[in-house]
Amino acid sequence: MELDPLFLSRIQFAFVVSFHAIFPVFTIGLASYIAVLEGLAFKTRNQVWVKLSAFWTKVFAVVFGMGVVSGIVMSFQFGTNWSNFAQASANFLGPILSYEVITAFFLEAAFLGVLLFGRDKVPPGVHLFAALMVALGTFISSFWILSANSWMQTPAGTELRDGVFYVTSWSEAIFNPSFWYRFTHMGLASFLTGGFVVAGVSAWYLLNGREMEANRKALSMCLWLLLIIAPAQLVVGDFHGLNTLEHQPTKVAAMEGNWETSRNVPLLLFAIPDQENQTNHFEIGIPGLASLILTHEWDGEVPGLDAVPAEEQPPVAIVFWSFRVMVALGMLMILFALAGLLLRPGGRYARNTWFLQGLRFMSIAPFFAVLAGWFVTEVGRAPWLVQGLMTQAEAVTPSLSGGMALFTLIGYIVVYALVFSAGVYYLMRVLYVGLEDQQEENEHDAERPKRPFSAAHVPFEIDGNRHQGKPTSQGGH
Repeated sequence: MELDPLFLSRIQFAFVVSFHAIFPVFTIGLASYIAVLEGLAFKTRNQVWVKLSAFWTKVFAVVFGMGVVSGIVMSFQFGTNWSNFAQASANFLGPILSYEVITAFFLEAAFLGVLLFGRDKVPPGVHLFAALMVALGTFISSFWILSANSWMQTPAGTELRDGVFYVTSWSEAIFNPSFWYRFTHMGLASFLTGGFVVAGVSAWYLLNGREMEANRKALSMCLWLLLIIAPAQLVVGDFHGLNTLEHQPTKVAAMEGNWETSRNVPLLLFAIPDQENQTNHFEIGIPGLASLILTHEWDGEVPGLDAVPAEEQPPVAIVFWSFRVMVALGMLMILFALAGLLLRPGGRYARNTWFLQGLRFMSIAPFFAVLAGWFVTEVGRAPWLVQGLMTQAEAVTPSLSGGMALFTLIGYIVVYALVFSAGVYYLMRVLYVGLEDQQEENEHDAERPKRPFSAAHVPFEIDGNRHQGKPTSQGGH
């Protein structure tokens, strides 16, 4: 059986991007949370906020490192597996990816060092500024990456001449028709991810009776955030879907499992798409609801997959079920946010065992929702790599063989397995130690001399008595 280099390259890129995506979506939300904690610590001088910030900064550093390692090697694939695409899109994607490194990665990396190691070594205001810059850097990074990805979904500001994209308008290319919808949708997803992870970890500590005050405050903050963000994500997702309907109707048809352009289209809750026969089996749906959601009319017309040839249809089953997984998890997040509101009187949210156990398991739900969303976005664009202009088959490296693609795919799996195992090991160590360790570090730091440092500030002992000052050659007398 001959190995297909295109299929293996698609599998490889899907694996690498999926692995990498779970780290930025967490660090973006977590960086903003740390900045808020630093702001509260700066304003109130309350050690609870300091302990929380120091703890979650350690978590951030581990996850940030995993994201950097997985992201660096990801870019190699453009040259090894997708050289035609790399050459064709270099005029736009080259500068965009460079801007991401210069304006975002360097900013994050530089100030993360201050955030990690600068506490009690720099003024509190500088430490707060470092936290704000790290948070800003994560959003700048997502700005450029999502601009590049959105351009592939809804290309604008460029023209294709002799197999090469030339930029005709940088503003139109960067702020392409789907960019703001995707950027907002991803930003809210990052807040949901960070919020549910912090809530889940705090719930685990509360169940074990550890650092009750600090974790109760952390959980309370997250529940207020989730109460706002989770419903907001539903609204933004609706606008995003309408934008996709306008620019990528075939993707929407696959999401809805709608094979024929028609009116009064039901919202399918369950179905088994049969792409070979262009139909669904065992459909269970709500009549007219898909038309209402997508066109705001019960009898609105929804495009079908029959609008394009079969060879231009994406893998419908993957898109169909990924979309439902994403929506189902999103609704579950809203339910937990509402449950937190109902349990808020009397602080029951921090004592209800069932709710806390549920939050523990919900801490991983946003990651699955994000991955499902990325499957909808990327698989739903197939067979196009640049929508309507360049197919995946045209973009793949001509000299790439199936054996070479399989070898690199196995290599990525092995390397990423090692990276993930090491990262999870250190992350579990940080979580196991918990916030108690932060108190010990803060007390230890409090005993250290503050800058400016001089020998006059060094404590010393003479004859068993502790003194402050500078000992002389005669033993300090």
